[in-house]
Amino acid sequence: TRNMFLQSSRHIVGVCARKTIVQASCGSISHLAQNKVINSSTIPYLLFTIEKRSYSTTSSLHKKRSDKPKVTEDTTNEENNSFIKEDEDDVSDKNQQQKSSDVVDKQTKGDESDEKVKVVEAEIAGNGGNESENETDSALVSREAYFPEDVMVLPLKLRPVLPETGSPVLVTDEHLLSIIQNNFNRGKKYLGLFYVKEEFRSEKKTVTDISQIYQTGTLGQVIDLRRDVAGHAFVHVFGLRRIVAESALPNRPVLTVKSKQIKSVMPERARNEYVKAYVFEILKGLSDLIKNQPLQREFLIYLRQNMDENPSRTADFAAACTTAPGDEIQEIIECLDVEKRLASSLLLLKKELELSNFQKQVAKQIEEKVTKQQRQYMLQEQLKLIKKELGLETDEKEQLLTRFRDLLAASNPPDHARKVIDEEINKLSSLEASSSEYNVTRNYLEWLTGLPWSTVSTDNLDLDNVEKTLDHDHYGLDDVKDRIKEFIAVGTLLGKIHGKIICFVGPPGVGKTSIGKSIARAIGRKFFRFSVGGMNDVAEIKGHRRTYIGAMPGKIIQCLKTVQTSNPVILIDEIDKLAKGYSGDPASALLEVLDPEQNSSFRDNYLDVNYDLSKILFLCTANTLDTIPKPLLDRMEIITISGYVNEEKISIASQYLIPEAIKQSGLYPAQITIEQGALESLIRWYCREAGVRSLKQQIEKIVRKVSYKIVKKTIKKVTIDQSNLEEYVGKPLFKSDRFYDVLPAGVTMGLAWTSMGGATLYIESVGLPTKEGKGSLQTTGQMGDIMKESSVVCYTFAKKFLFEIDPNNHFFDLHDIHLHIPEGATPKDGPSAGVTMVTSLISLALNKLCESNIAMTGEISLTGKVLKIGGVR
Repeated sequence: TRNMFLQSSRHIVGVCARKTIVQASCGSISHLAQNKVINSSTIPYLLFTIEKRSYSTTSSLHKKRSDKPKVTEDTTNEENNSFIKEDEDDVSDKNQQQKSSDVVDKQTKGDESDEKVKVVEAEIAGNGGNESENETDSALVSREAYFPEDVMVLPLKLRPVLPETGSPVLVTDEHLLSIIQNNFNRGKKYLGLFYVKEEFRSEKKTVTDISQIYQTGTLGQVIDLRRDVAGHAFVHVFGLRRIVAESALPNRPVLTVKSKQIKSVMPERARNEYVKAYVFEILKGLSDLIKNQPLQREFLIYLRQNMDENPSRTADFAAACTTAPGDEIQEIIECLDVEKRLASSLLLLKKELELSNFQKQVAKQIEEKVTKQQRQYMLQEQLKLIKKELGLETDEKEQLLTRFRDLLAASNPPDHARKVIDEEINKLSSLEASSSEYNVTRNYLEWLTGLPWSTVSTDNLDLDNVEKTLDHDHYGLDDVKDRIKEFIAVGTLLGKIHGKIICFVGPPGVGKTSIGKSIARAIGRKFFRFSVGGMNDVAEIKGHRRTYIGAMPGKIIQCLKTVQTSNPVILIDEIDKLAKGYSGDPASALLEVLDPEQNSSFRDNYLDVNYDLSKILFLCTANTLDTIPKPLLDRMEIITISGYVNEEKISIASQYLIPEAIKQSGLYPAQITIEQGALESLIRWYCREAGVRSLKQQIEKIVRKVSYKIVKKTIKKVTIDQSNLEEYVGKPLFKSDRFYDVLPAGVTMGLAWTSMGGATLYIESVGLPTKEGKGSLQTTGQMGDIMKESSVVCYTFAKKFLFEIDPNNHFFDLHDIHLHIPEGATPKDGPSAGVTMVTSLISLALNKLCESNIAMTGEISLTGKVLKIGGVR
């Protein structure tokens, strides 16, 4: 009696303790899978193994007690001893869990009765039983074991749960979660695991109808409920068997269905060989998969043990081991034919194997690449060490310091710069190569030792050579050439050429930039050009502070390091197009650079050392002076380069543009001839500009077409004249400027200056009788504010002048005057049209015609004085 009592007590304690350990173990496995400590595909095997092994001992002992009611004392002792030993092993396992002893004590005190233990054993026996091949072919199974018909639905939106597998299910519906939690606390642990149809899988959509789920699912048992660190709720379930949802039950807080069990359809005995072949092929695929995923090795061992007795379970486990999408797993669940299910699972396994092999291949390639780089690095370090030991190579840092010292000796900087360089070299010698400041100091020394502190080029002071060079490169530009020759003459008397700041102002295409190159070549200096058009950052001129990442000196210091001389010719292009932004005003930064009194001690922000720029010849170019700040304009000597007249353009084209275009095209001069008449038509009707840039483009166009014809062997020699000019350059771009052969009364021709050169324009005025007896003036033609004010002045003076010459003429009092300037799309401004407007108004009032071949310009004052004009050659 004592032995039987001890045996029963220990049995109850063991079952309760194992139940607690199962729940704790399942929660731990899910936590490890979420943190990627173990592979998620091993969860089905681990959960099933824990469930089955935890109850195996209890079931076996219960069976022993029922089969052997009469036992001898030795047998009982032996059984008790084995049970005690087993319990001791369980206790040792439980001691490794936190507070497990408290759980066992609590459960031992009466939370689980002996009758409940028997019910649990019966449930496990029913749920864990294998599906026998001797069962009938019917899809429905009779209720031989305990099975709830009414099951609450747990919607699965990510992936279905197969029978005999476990998985954590994310539950976002707090209402559903609370009901599951309450049922779990009351011992109701069964759920219907049904996969949600695709159109209802959104996280925001709640499953409330049976039409939203697939009818075939899995009966599941709740193992545990947990929340992760982020607060997401997970229900850990274990699939038991397939079920089909027949109908939804009404008046339930959540979706609950009436379900029936379904069983797998085993193949005929004649097909057993095919089934075994599928099973072994699946096993082979799993073996290959495990080579790439060693964490699944235990699962393969378990599969080997259960493969022969239950191929249905083998198919389910194989599908569960893959990462196939949920729809394909649902097809496995719905497939009741075991042979077809094995074939489908094998197909999914093969796809998984291909993906695993590809991942392994990619990982191998990356590993080989990393290993190769590491090996090369190790060999290089060993080679450096060997060369250093043999004296064939010194340390990289020592080489760098030696190079800096050599550059310092060669550049011969002034004392203040030499002191800074010596300090930086000493600082570099004490820094480790891995230090972040090491590279900053090294770059700083690269710039300091790379500048031409005392290197200057020898100037060519031969005036004849300078004049010959300038005449060879440019036609005309006598003002510029004379200024350069004067500059050279002063340098000849002094024995050296001082730095100057000269600004060339003129329309585009007149040779402002090219004249700078010619000046540098004439006096034998290096040439450097950079454009400041659109520049809005002061750091482009004065450099960045060294505290910034990627800091570097400004354009001036970069130029000096490039040309390696302290007296180059620097051309600052487009100085009239400087911008002003949030990073400062570059025009203000240029004040120090272009001031002869200050640039002898120019300090770049990056170098932080004074540098002498007084030996540099600065040349600037601009299209207009209006946008150049006055303080900057005062520091420059202005040389205006006006546009070329037609005779000059013809000479430039004949002497420079045509020979250069022929040379660049690969033709011989004898193969093409462009007559002067063709050039005159080209300049007049195609290239109306102050410069010759457009003329150069048209000549190159002609030469290209001639080259094409010669290559096609249609011609051997071409002469371009007025008759065939349109064949090569197309229709004329400009027509005659004369709108009128004879000017009517009130129309006069004026002259206008533009940045492209000059143009003629008409001013038209008409008078309309007024009804109020008081005349007025209206102006159109997109006039600017200055021109509008000038028109008012002209109207007042015209009325005064008309009264003086003809007191009886009351035309302006009796008529409203409308004054218009044609080409209204073109903005016009300036006071220079004053004389033309007055003449137009007087011509209208007196009804007298103006000469058709006379044009006029000039600003007029209120008393009739004409001011000085500009822009005339």
